[in-house]
Amino acid sequence: MINIPKVKIGIVAVSRDCFPVELSRKRRDAVMGEVKKLGGLDSDVFAADTIVENELDVLKALEELKAAKANALVVYLGNFGPEGPETLLAQKFGSSSPVMFVAAAEECGDNLINGRGDAYCGMLNASYNIGLRGLRAYIPEYPVATPDGVAKMIAEFEPVARVFIGVKNLKVFSFGPRPFDFLACNAPIKPLYDLGVEIQENSELDLFAFFNERKNDPRTSDIIKDMEKELGAGNKHPGVLGRLAQYELALMDWAEKNKGASDYYVFANKCWPAFQTQFGFVPCYVNSRFASRGIPVSCETDIYGALTEYIITLATKQPPTLLDINNTVPDNMVAANKKQVGSYKNTDLFMGFHCGNTPACHLASPEIKYQLIMNRLLESGGEPDITRGTLEGVIKSGKVTLFRLQSTACAQLRSYIAEGEVLDIDPKSFGGIGIFAIPEMGRFYRHVLMAKRYPHHSGVAFGHAGKTLFSAMKLFGVADTAFNQPAGMLYTDENPFA
Repeated sequence: MINIPKVKIGIVAVSRDCFPVELSRKRRDAVMGEVKKLGGLDSDVFAADTIVENELDVLKALEELKAAKANALVVYLGNFGPEGPETLLAQKFGSSSPVMFVAAAEECGDNLINGRGDAYCGMLNASYNIGLRGLRAYIPEYPVATPDGVAKMIAEFEPVARVFIGVKNLKVFSFGPRPFDFLACNAPIKPLYDLGVEIQENSELDLFAFFNERKNDPRTSDIIKDMEKELGAGNKHPGVLGRLAQYELALMDWAEKNKGASDYYVFANKCWPAFQTQFGFVPCYVNSRFASRGIPVSCETDIYGALTEYIITLATKQPPTLLDINNTVPDNMVAANKKQVGSYKNTDLFMGFHCGNTPACHLASPEIKYQLIMNRLLESGGEPDITRGTLEGVIKSGKVTLFRLQSTACAQLRSYIAEGEVLDIDPKSFGGIGIFAIPEMGRFYRHVLMAKRYPHHSGVAFGHAGKTLFSAMKLFGVADTAFNQPAGMLYTDENPFA
């Protein structure tokens, strides 16, 4: 997958000068040994030789981190630690680079005189000084452990660090104003800048001109071949592939020409109603292909939807999708699929749908089709031409996480996370669609999605990614991250007498 950062974690051990420095060094080396044994870390992990005891050591450690090209930092309290220098290290490492603080637990009851480190106490002072400096640091739920536990915490930090680095180096390209019928996808710009995200808003005419300039471009032939290979038997409308390939090429060229100082990019593109009559197709299949490569393209100029999808991509290293939280599941369909539904209530279920932007890897028997609703509107239900281009199919069953990061109208960031699954039930409908089961979805729908005024689009991660996403939101300073609260745990506005 392209368009995502490679994380290189640097570990710097710290030591308070009234404790043996060798205690921190020995414990750091043990952590590195456990990291190697653990395996599975996508990142390189580098241990700085410098043990930080004072401010001059901070400068030495920073030089080592820079030389190693580390873009994420673990401050490891091998003993109590010097709270001033260790937090200064985090501060100087950079506001656009993630930092984790962890501490050493005592290993042996037979060595609690010369071998006691008191890092359990030191983490309290480290936390206090993180606040004094106004820093945001990643601190695990229980940040004190023996070397094997610290290694596991580093492994959990890696995807959080990837989210942080990716977002801090992201540019969003948007085309066209948000459609009047979808003002819910409003996008106050200031919170994007607060996150470190660049935004470049463009006219649909800019994209249309760029698209037309690539007519008969020979590079489209390779794109068509790749589409044919991906679709296989699902290539039901081969005549539209040329237009789709021309559009895909236009987006690729636009990003290369306009990404500027940013390393990564996503798109938020207007896709109706004039798109079909002017471009001559619907762009859904192209959107799905970009998402498969780590470059989400959100529908309906949903800027925060594109950002949401990209965060999912960073957290999971899997293609995401963006779906409408769309319609209820009929009672007779629930009754006919009792085995698959299991203990879920009817109100736990809904259908997640979009026209055809979900990547082929997440669909059972994906096929190129046409947008039925637009066909009715623009082609009077006749032979489809300009409404072709959706990628449709039933979403494969398995674990999922609903997630969205959104700004309120008054420019405050908030988010939600809800884990659940897609059931192995045929939705018997059109589009990219599946039957989702989220525990206590009915209450979550009313007291989070509605009460907090979220738009209808939800990002979907294929797998349970709640832990990483929640940690990433904390690291970004998103104060309100809601979740689907279990029965008996009331939401703030929930009627206790209902």
